[in-house]
Amino acid sequence: MQPKTPRDAAANRPLDACAKNSTPRPDFVVQSVNSQLPQDPTSNYSIPNDGGTMKRVPLLLYALVFLAIAASAQNLSQADREKAEKYLAQTRDGVVAATKGLSDAQLKFKAAPDRWSIAEVLEHIALGEDFIFQNITANIMKAPAGPADRDTAKIDAMILAVLPDRTQKRQAPGPLVPTGRWTAGESLDHFLKSRAHTIEFLQSTPDLRAHVSADNPFQQPLDAYDWILFIAGHSDRHTKQILEVKADPNFPKN
Repeated sequence: MQPKTPRDAAANRPLDACAKNSTPRPDFVVQSVNSQLPQDPTSNYSIPNDGGTMKRVPLLLYALVFLAIAASAQNLSQADREKAEKYLAQTRDGVVAATKGLSDAQLKFKAAPDRWSIAEVLEHIALGEDFIFQNITANIMKAPAGPADRDTAKIDAMILAVLPDRTQKRQAPGPLVPTGRWTAGESLDHFLKSRAHTIEFLQSTPDLRAHVSADNPFQQPLDAYDWILFIAGHSDRHTKQILEVKADPNFPKN
């Protein structure tokens, strides 16, 4: 499926003239127990279940407390939200800095026939931002809840370590292969507008930990927050690719 066209018509202008930014749930519910139950949680008072057997109130209360704690553990902390926002801003600025002031010859230079030019990498970054974000809104936010014992800190750390790592090469999926649909300036403008939208989504969406899917390259239970880290890591990875092109000994001086 082809990524969407830019949200606003991108202007064909020098890269350093592009603006830095633009643009701009379900709650866990515990059903209450009969109000006439004893206040003492160690009481032996019991209630019948649908099968007619008896279950003691303390077990029910412990179960409710456990579920509430498990749900709370899956909430996104303010510290994590701020960490992701900082990473999104940092990697956005990295793309801008790596491409600022480049000439047409520099943008189109290829280290080898089978390598991407900087202009092509920019197009891929812009396409990837939209592609991954669409996966979040269309699939991840509609996925079921994850297991209560999911180690979110470990999964977050894995994404932050693996995505920017250029020692492991991967083949881009068909929809993200650059075709020259935009100029380099248009690709950058598209990316900046999409990144602003990603940041706004991070800031305004409360249930980024609530839905989980293992349908991903890592085969791990990733939530929407993890995929936002994925977006930032993806642009970080390809900023390093741009720097590799610029470091080539045959890269044009101007």
